[in-house]
Amino acid sequence: MANMINLTINNIPVSVEEGSTILEAARKLSIRIPTLCNHDDLCVAGNCRVCVVEQIGNRTLQAACATPVRENMQILTNSMMVMQARKTIIELLLSEHNADCTKCYKNGNCELQDLSNEYRTGNQIYIDLVPSKHYTIDQSSPSLIKDDSKCIRCQRCVRTCSELQAVSALSAAYKGAEMKISSFYDRPMHEVVCTNCGQCINRCPTGALTERNYIDEVWNAIYDPTKHVVVQTAPAVRVALGEELGYDPGARVTGKLVTALRRLGFDSVLDTDFTADLTIMEEGTELLTRLKKVLVDKDTSAALPMFTSCSPGWIKFIEHTFPELLPHLSTCKSPQQMFGALAKTYYAQKKGINPKDIVSVSIMPCTAKKFEATRPEMRDSGFQDVDYVLTTRELAIMIKQAGIEFMKLDDEDYDRFMGESSGAGVIFGATGGVMEAALRTAYEIVTGREVPFGNLNITPVRGMEGIKEAEVKIENVKPEWSFLEGITLKVAIAHGLANAKRLMTAIRDGKVQYHFVEIMACPGGCLGGGGQPIPTNLEIRKKRAEAIYAEDENLPIRKSHENPEILQIYQEFLGEPLSHTSHELLHTHYVPRKRH
Repeated sequence: MANMINLTINNIPVSVEEGSTILEAARKLSIRIPTLCNHDDLCVAGNCRVCVVEQIGNRTLQAACATPVRENMQILTNSMMVMQARKTIIELLLSEHNADCTKCYKNGNCELQDLSNEYRTGNQIYIDLVPSKHYTIDQSSPSLIKDDSKCIRCQRCVRTCSELQAVSALSAAYKGAEMKISSFYDRPMHEVVCTNCGQCINRCPTGALTERNYIDEVWNAIYDPTKHVVVQTAPAVRVALGEELGYDPGARVTGKLVTALRRLGFDSVLDTDFTADLTIMEEGTELLTRLKKVLVDKDTSAALPMFTSCSPGWIKFIEHTFPELLPHLSTCKSPQQMFGALAKTYYAQKKGINPKDIVSVSIMPCTAKKFEATRPEMRDSGFQDVDYVLTTRELAIMIKQAGIEFMKLDDEDYDRFMGESSGAGVIFGATGGVMEAALRTAYEIVTGREVPFGNLNITPVRGMEGIKEAEVKIENVKPEWSFLEGITLKVAIAHGLANAKRLMTAIRDGKVQYHFVEIMACPGGCLGGGGQPIPTNLEIRKKRAEAIYAEDENLPIRKSHENPEILQIYQEFLGEPLSHTSHELLHTHYVPRKRH
């Protein structure tokens, strides 16, 4: 049992575990200490000093987020010295900050703005240094914008990029007054190792890092009478959008989401979960094909384990960091890109619309999807398969711009035809969801029986542990799958690129062996994506995950291969999984990239 430390905060006694910080002790008493550099997902820093407190008997103020408690400490969080110090620190930060708040994308959700209002810093005691700083705004990336004039050098983004994601595209460069957050010797963001995951955006306390905004382009398409605008929505959006529009974290707003999109003026409101189901059919067949090549044909070119390919941040990460493992990637496109390719082929044919007149929009929890849509590999329809990608946050802005009272909307269903989906498609939004969906289908294809887990819930692959493993024994198989009889299928799941790096290193070095591996770039999977509502932390991500699994259990169809619209598209258009047509439209390849 951990040792308990006794102290007082504002003359109130409290006991906390040894190793706790003053900040954590104050939270136990429901005392709020303001922070800027601190974040629940990140290690302790103490850079900004906004969280300073007074310790009786100590002449200097202490950073509450970085100072461990000690026995009999006496802490004051709101003494005159503390209040004046915090106000001075905030005013110094503002002296170097481009405070065009009314025009800023983060207006209303900016932690520095909130503190400035709270401490009533409006008299400009310090000289405005912004004109002399020669700040730059990097808009080279299709996914994010880096505005140095808004940066307060708290280094949350640096710690996110290096510790949480193991990418290190951002670093603290130079010293003193010249210190700045740099992207590899000030190269443009589109030239560096950045995976476009957007986790830095979700933790930036100001408007220094934001997603690249395509709201106006989408409005223009909707208003253009010559365009047929199709929208798809990712599974994680329906369990997070509500947070931007008055609901608590984890609220399921699927029906209202559909209604709102219709009111915005989209011509067809469809579901990415449909192509998530399609991904399972293609990816599951690909896995079984690879297993047959290895076990029966002894073909060593069929690389195992096979890695999932749904997460574009993960794809760019492996291209930069583990290019030697690229043959292990599934050739399947992500559900977003499968949908885009089909929207301008299958959908266009069925609706009798010239594909050049179709504008394909996706609503995603992910900023890396913006980059993915622009990849040259994603034009198999003869056009750019997905024209615009909006984040969950951008959609919330459009709903507010349109004056839609979201909480008062009735629930409506997705349009039929590329709008039907299964519970397996929904759980793509959570870490382990792709693996669970694939196992539900692959096991049943091979054995004719449901997976041997209660109510289809494969709990070993669920949860927020960074790396998870599971085994499924395959027995009593159908005759055509006899080569799999008695095989124990070994799978692994990782979320967050730091965990992915650990797992990939172990696989590359031969320390672990699996048949199938799922990787999601973002903590918690897509539900923790870089385009999701801010703030984010572990508890919020858990609530979103619970909502995703509840959505799955409430759907009448919970297995991808039982989705009638999936059966229809194979019958009418694709033929069968891994057919020539599906290879042309639904599969792709990736390329090694330099690490700089």
